[in-house]
Amino acid sequence: MAHFGFLCPPYVSHIRTFEALGEELVRRGHRATFILNAGGGRLVRAPWARVAEASPRAGDPLADRVLRNATRPGGLFGAMRTIRDGARLTGQLLASGPDLLRSLRVDAVVGDQLEPAAGLLAACLQLPHVSLACALPINPAPGVPLPFLDWPYDPTPKGLNKAQGAERIGNLLMRPHFRVIEGWSRRQGMSGFRTLVDCLSGTAQISQVTRGFDFPRPDPIPFEAVGPIRPPSNSDLDQPLSFEPDGKRPLVFATMGTLQGGRLHVFKAIARACRATGAELVVAHGGLLTARQAASIDADHVHGLLPQRALLRRADLCVSHAGLNTTLDCLEAGLPQIVRPIAFDQKGATARLLSRGLGERMAPLWNSRALAEQIRRVLVDRGMRERCRAAAVEVAAAGGVGRAADIVEAALQPAGSSRLESP
Repeated sequence: MAHFGFLCPPYVSHIRTFEALGEELVRRGHRATFILNAGGGRLVRAPWARVAEASPRAGDPLADRVLRNATRPGGLFGAMRTIRDGARLTGQLLASGPDLLRSLRVDAVVGDQLEPAAGLLAACLQLPHVSLACALPINPAPGVPLPFLDWPYDPTPKGLNKAQGAERIGNLLMRPHFRVIEGWSRRQGMSGFRTLVDCLSGTAQISQVTRGFDFPRPDPIPFEAVGPIRPPSNSDLDQPLSFEPDGKRPLVFATMGTLQGGRLHVFKAIARACRATGAELVVAHGGLLTARQAASIDADHVHGLLPQRALLRRADLCVSHAGLNTTLDCLEAGLPQIVRPIAFDQKGATARLLSRGLGERMAPLWNSRALAEQIRRVLVDRGMRERCRAAAVEVAAAGGVGRAADIVEAALQPAGSSRLESP
């Protein structure tokens, strides 16, 4: 059996996706070790997982600081700060990674698309490499905007020019990261590495985004669209709720994810609108609100954490930040969404939801009447609900964690099938 090294940024949602994949690989008899930035190990909760952390360097941001900054992205300046932090974290992994991977005797690397150290280290050590898109895939395609833009798909000449212009600006902003990639690969005598895309696997890539949800891409697409990667045990589906919905009113679930759950004003606006519609509201704030703040939300149920997939099975509507994991969980449950994107690839997920008619962008928070009317409208929109049910059928057929594990196992074959048979 094989030993896989997992490399991903220190973000909870990304680590949970890798944990789900790791659970399936371990179930098949393999081993997996997270290779994370200094301080990132505390985010791993899987009982099977081993963790190895890179050595901190002077000037490197701590994982906790990166997470705190991500809760308040702050527009352009916040994006530039995130890029600088990401570049330093990649440099940290590159400094420690070769020795860590050798000492762990890793057989293959599974790397997050957003962590170029995975591809660089795999190339340097000549290890099989699989790229996993926990967020929207960064692979470029004609007419497909960058993931952090809420632009629609536009294959016209005007749209292509607009997308290419945005890509040039994006490359300028990413220069701190590109310098780390170029400098390290040059010192190792490796050529052809400059951007994050250059560091993706040339043999095996996996995306959680299904073909029907993503924007159109020309065939052959460079990744396997397996749908949401969730625990093979489906333990989160079987978890009981800590409350019993009354069943007489529509059930609305509101969440801003693991990074944006401290936005009290957003939850209060949703609560006012739900009161006006008579809907039952459940709020999950991810533990980012104090007990006093949580009590100030006029909702029926307010919790830090909830078994999201189990709850979505019983909900009638989800109101969220359009984080990709939440969006995919809603697609799996066939649930319409009202979204308020804040940062990262949430705008790109919103653009895909709108283009497929699977949800709406949230009305202004200050206009309670408009938001209440929007909730009423989406709750009774039969066409949207039918489209969401069709999306759920596609998700169920995409293969999920089982297909992802098949792809990861197959990536070992070029290096010799005996790897799957070694003790």
